[in-house]
Amino acid sequence: MSVEEDGLARRVARERDFRDKVPVHVVWELTLACNLKCLHCGSRAGPRRPAELTTEEALDLVAQLAGLGTRELTVIGGEAYLRNDWVEIIRRATELGMSCSMQTGARALTPARLRAGADAGLRGIGVSIDGLRDLHDEVRGVPGAYANAFKVLRDAREAGLRVSVNTQIGARTIGELPALMDELVAAGVTHWQVQLTVAMGNAADHDELLLQPYRLAELMPLLARLHHEGQRHGLLMVPGNNIGYFGPYEHLWRNASSMSGHWSGCEAGHTALGIEADGTVKGCPSLPTSAYTAGNVRDLSVADMWRDSPALGFRRGRAGADELWGHCGTCYYADVCDAGCTWTAHSLLGRPGNNPYCHHRVLELAKKGIRERIVKVADASAAPFGIGEFALVEEAIPADPRPADPRPAVPGRAERAPGDRGVPELRLCGDCAHFVMAGDAACPFCSADVAEAEERARAVHRRRTELMDQVKALMRQET
Repeated sequence: MSVEEDGLARRVARERDFRDKVPVHVVWELTLACNLKCLHCGSRAGPRRPAELTTEEALDLVAQLAGLGTRELTVIGGEAYLRNDWVEIIRRATELGMSCSMQTGARALTPARLRAGADAGLRGIGVSIDGLRDLHDEVRGVPGAYANAFKVLRDAREAGLRVSVNTQIGARTIGELPALMDELVAAGVTHWQVQLTVAMGNAADHDELLLQPYRLAELMPLLARLHHEGQRHGLLMVPGNNIGYFGPYEHLWRNASSMSGHWSGCEAGHTALGIEADGTVKGCPSLPTSAYTAGNVRDLSVADMWRDSPALGFRRGRAGADELWGHCGTCYYADVCDAGCTWTAHSLLGRPGNNPYCHHRVLELAKKGIRERIVKVADASAAPFGIGEFALVEEAIPADPRPADPRPAVPGRAERAPGDRGVPELRLCGDCAHFVMAGDAACPFCSADVAEAEERARAVHRRRTELMDQVKALMRQET
């Protein structure tokens, strides 16, 4: 990710971007053509879309995005490089000041293609690796896909590109994450994005791949451990938008990807934009097309859609908070979180506003001896980004010999004074590392006095800093 003067990646939205309504980061499906057969593909990629944009139309679209202030462009597919003019599109976007990257399964991403992309201005690629060799090859539907992915990582670095790895976490992936991280570290990977597999398209057909929500109680501590281990080896774990929210590890996830340092709501249509290969525009590339289409670039300018379409503005002005329901409607973090990732919630339950894939929610239900499980009740349509129907089942947590969590249940949603952009201000409890509403004197998670806990945390930090300074001084003396 390219970085601006304030140290944050260019795609990170600043307050001025929300104020001025800038589509900072655009993800563009250049083509739906794909040479993999992924069991979890939400867009059901394979054949090209009918009536994909012409080169002339695509280059005009690049100019429109530049005019709106877009700073980062990520091209995807299918496989973006299977479109003959992909290099020309990258070159034009680069000339107009955008930082360009590509997400890929990398099956036929040859050294020649990588060099051509780099010469045109492509700055980096993210390669999808979804488990160890056998699982990855099975999920991606092509033998040898795992070995080829690691080869492309090496080839991309030789072409001067930054490289990262993306991993979808499903029911079978979770047990392979530690060994996969070892493989990534050995391969010199420095950035690892993780996200949950979502119940859309092929993944909805293969619901056995989906992680059950209650397993976040197992996953999130594992990711926190891997986060710290990865940092020691120069590997930064970057969470996708459906990893979280607001458990005791939230402060680890978003320091590099958020101005606030914590999740503050879906950015679809706020500062993010998605485009399909035929010119269809959505607030996020992953959202169900049937429910979130703002229009098509052949009929309307991107500026007109960005300014006027309710399908793009549905999360602006905190309007989405009025649509919260179920557990999310009464949650302590409701006015900050807005039910997490819209894509995940809508794909699962047919509408936004209630998201069982939430660490805070899993922990709070566990205090009551309850967990949530998903059950498919209707198949997804055969269309790209098709969604089915899932039911949420509450059930008692099986008996566990470990003692129950003695902490009290967290209070529900309350009316609070809004901060910037209508998002309430949060503070980090120095004792338990949960985020707490700024107006709360006592932490609802551990009952500590928030101000006193903050001072204790500062004292610990000062002491650690002093010890580190002493160690550095001793090292200087020895040399």
